[in-house]
Amino acid sequence: MNPFSPYQIKSFKHDGHLHRMWLKNWRIPDPMLAPEHQAESMIVLINSQTPIRERDGKEWTSKIPSVTFFIPGQWFNVVSLLEDQGVRYYCNIASPPYVNGGVITYIDYDLDVIRTPDGYTQIVDQEEYELHKQNYHYSDVVERKVKRGLESVLGRLKREESPFRDEQVLAYYERWKNEAPEG
Repeated sequence: MNPFSPYQIKSFKHDGHLHRMWLKNWRIPDPMLAPEHQAESMIVLINSQTPIRERDGKEWTSKIPSVTFFIPGQWFNVVSLLEDQGVRYYCNIASPPYVNGGVITYIDYDLDVIRTPDGYTQIVDQEEYELHKQNYHYSDVVERKVKRGLESVLGRLKREESPFRDEQVLAYYERWKNEAPEG
């Protein structure tokens, strides 16, 4: 029996239009989560070679396995990409996740933080954020929450707090690979 549940991830923009969908992900059951992940009620998903559908309907397949972390109440999510040279963390500054059945949705607020396997960290897509802030008329409340989300993810990275622990990311992926029929 497969202990991992299938999920889709849907990313939207502030005006409600679909941004991107990851069509085939597998949720790690809560009892299999590390204690610190359980304590924050994290939702941890694995994918490998998942189909991705863009807003224009075009589909492509990811080539890099990933472990994705959603933390209820937090204005960011973390995609851990398992590359040959190590784990690269791609952090989306985004609304907290909303879960409905086997679908997780969130609003992407453009800003991203990337940490490479060698520890280099950078904030990207600031121009896109500024443009969308004007076009979509982000409220002051949204702007404050985006700023807090950015500060929170940067703080966790600096302190090397969960979910930024390579050994946990790799352990989740290996367990899924060994126990899931699709792994």
